[in-house]
Amino acid sequence: MDPSIPPHSQEPQTPGAPLSAPPLIRLEGIEKSFPGVKALRSARIDVRAGEIHALVGENGAGKSTLIKIITGAHRLDRGTMELRGAPAHIAGPVDAQRAGIAAIYQEFDLVPALTVRENLFLGRESRRVLAPAAERRAAREVLSRLGADIDPETPVRDLDIARQQLVEIARALLADARLLIMDEPTAALTPREVDRLFSVLAELRARGHGILFISHRLIEVARIADRVTVMRDGATLGTWPVSDMPQDRMITLMVGRTLERGFPKARAASSGEALLTVRGLRAGARVRDVSFTLHHGEILGLAGLVGAGRTEVARLIFGADRADAGTLTLDGHAIRIRSPRDAIRHGICLLTEDRKGQGLVLGLSARDNFALPNLGHWSRRGWIASRRESSAFARYVESLNIRVAGPEQAARNLSGGNQQKLLVARWLESDSRVVIFDEPTRGIDVGAKWEMYNLIRDLAARGRGILMISSELPEVLGMSDRILVMHDGRITGEIRDVPAATQEQVLTLAVA
Repeated sequence: MDPSIPPHSQEPQTPGAPLSAPPLIRLEGIEKSFPGVKALRSARIDVRAGEIHALVGENGAGKSTLIKIITGAHRLDRGTMELRGAPAHIAGPVDAQRAGIAAIYQEFDLVPALTVRENLFLGRESRRVLAPAAERRAAREVLSRLGADIDPETPVRDLDIARQQLVEIARALLADARLLIMDEPTAALTPREVDRLFSVLAELRARGHGILFISHRLIEVARIADRVTVMRDGATLGTWPVSDMPQDRMITLMVGRTLERGFPKARAASSGEALLTVRGLRAGARVRDVSFTLHHGEILGLAGLVGAGRTEVARLIFGADRADAGTLTLDGHAIRIRSPRDAIRHGICLLTEDRKGQGLVLGLSARDNFALPNLGHWSRRGWIASRRESSAFARYVESLNIRVAGPEQAARNLSGGNQQKLLVARWLESDSRVVIFDEPTRGIDVGAKWEMYNLIRDLAARGRGILMISSELPEVLGMSDRILVMHDGRITGEIRDVPAATQEQVLTLAVA
């Protein structure tokens, strides 16, 4: 046995049910393989009524495969499953729904054009038909249970992310779900919205629901969960009370090694020379007269609450959206950006917060995604020198430690951290001087985060200018040389003495 792995806990008491009660679900000896990949190796987990059970591990550890087996999206190759102490077989999503299992993913399964009421009852028409008035009463009742002040006749597209998430939870409760699986539920929420969500989860736990909580944010795991199961390389290493599992130990188990804590230190000070100057940037009410300067070798943090206008600024600089007004100066020369093609030509790149929807072509191979903006480097008279292309890709796979089965592996099958590094490789090959990171570590595990931080620091040390947008305040404070804070489309403050700054100081400017 690995000496770094503490012994399994004695089964701890959880708030909602006595120890004698069988768990809502128990999986033992679960194995699952895909062509060339052993995704799960004798995995085990159980979730009880009245507990919040965290499932943690690096990207690629097997968490998603285990969830898909529970929800019927995948069939297990070997192992056993029990529901409330009785042997069970979940052959598909309908079986999971009938068994009282519901999953809420980062990408919500809602129809934006339909109302909240219509979404709540979507797919239930064949069971029973309710009049709209009865549906409204039922919708108000379940939303009230969650403390959600939402009009059932509101179109879902008019709701913010936090309220859409409550609609997803309400739909699960209407379907009589006793086991709720929540995959990275706080990824797009503000701190206040996280507090509200955790209040809802605590109330559901008190009512006897079981919640399987998957998150890379280990601070939140320590705050909300009762027990934690750690996965690595397709296997479950064990289950422990959260109170017995310090964050350092959890990280060591997840990655199989001890990671340095905190953030890497700056390797070189900024030269102080202006690289990119933005003046009077405007786009309707979303961006209002934004001006700043990014220096060579500087990491400039852009903080603010969701909807403050940070992403909109990045898209305007990159030419993905058209500005109403504003000027850009690069190394002292005025430039005009009318499209991403113009930005790339001037050495400006954007790693979007939505890498799957806007950054990568998921169906293409890793090599093809790397090559997309760089084909001109290896083409002559319309022909691509595939050998040079492959050689360049291989160099970045090695230098950035991109874990890929081969150049033809589909981008969709890479972990979040490796997808992000693939995008970085693409822009390094295009010789970008201004690198805009929008939520650079969203959805990636703790080991990949450290690699990404080192990579960002290394880019700055080479003289590139980094504009880093992040909703995680420790990340902004730990990585930035200087911080700008936005609220309601405007820059409301600048923090120069970052080592002395606090999260409270940033938040005060973010709500100004």
